[in-house]
Amino acid sequence: MLLEVCANSYQSAINAQKAGAHRIELCQELSVGGVTPSYGLLKQVIKKLNIPVFVLIRPRSGHFVYTDIEFEIMKMNIQTCKEIGCTGIVSGVLRGDKTIDIKRTKELVELSRPLPFTFHRAFDEVVNPKEALEDLIDLGVERVLTSGQETSAEKGIELLKELNCIANNRIILLAGGGINSENARKFKDLALKEIHASASTVREKEESLFSIELSYSDPEKIKSIINAI
Repeated sequence: MLLEVCANSYQSAINAQKAGAHRIELCQELSVGGVTPSYGLLKQVIKKLNIPVFVLIRPRSGHFVYTDIEFEIMKMNIQTCKEIGCTGIVSGVLRGDKTIDIKRTKELVELSRPLPFTFHRAFDEVVNPKEALEDLIDLGVERVLTSGQETSAEKGIELLKELNCIANNRIILLAGGGINSENARKFKDLALKEIHASASTVREKEESLFSIELSYSDPEKIKSIINAI
């Protein structure tokens, strides 16, 4: 089983590689679900890591219905990621009715090629996940990151099991959301091939007017998950 670590900083990315993670999804601002990382962070991480670096393409926090300008920004960011050597794209677009925006997602998938494309957890908001999975397969999406439409993948394990059967090796189900060393084995037992975790530890908060809690991917937690699978 493969472990993808959701890395929110340079240090998290380095920790993931040193601890034995198989791949990272690079983003920033995990407290809002992640947004596209800065150009400087991308360059530095791609320069230093030997494992695959997938990049989150999400122009802002909030819902997954984007304006024309936001969509153009997403496309520019994908092009930049390809130019500087990232190895995969993580993104997706919904319509206002909580269905997959086929036209726009297809455009992102085609722009990302030859890089693999992961449809992110916007999937967990769609009204008909089984139909949406078939849509993603038709679009040529390589994998979908999902918690089984629950607050954690462990709670959504029954839907994950159903979706994995429907996928039938046509798309990879990447289970994510609250995965740790204590529950990781459950997803391997479902015959899922990949799991996704931030394996985060909160840093000590500094006293500052603008301080918020900062987290990083903890190498010991990453090692524990790998040992469990």
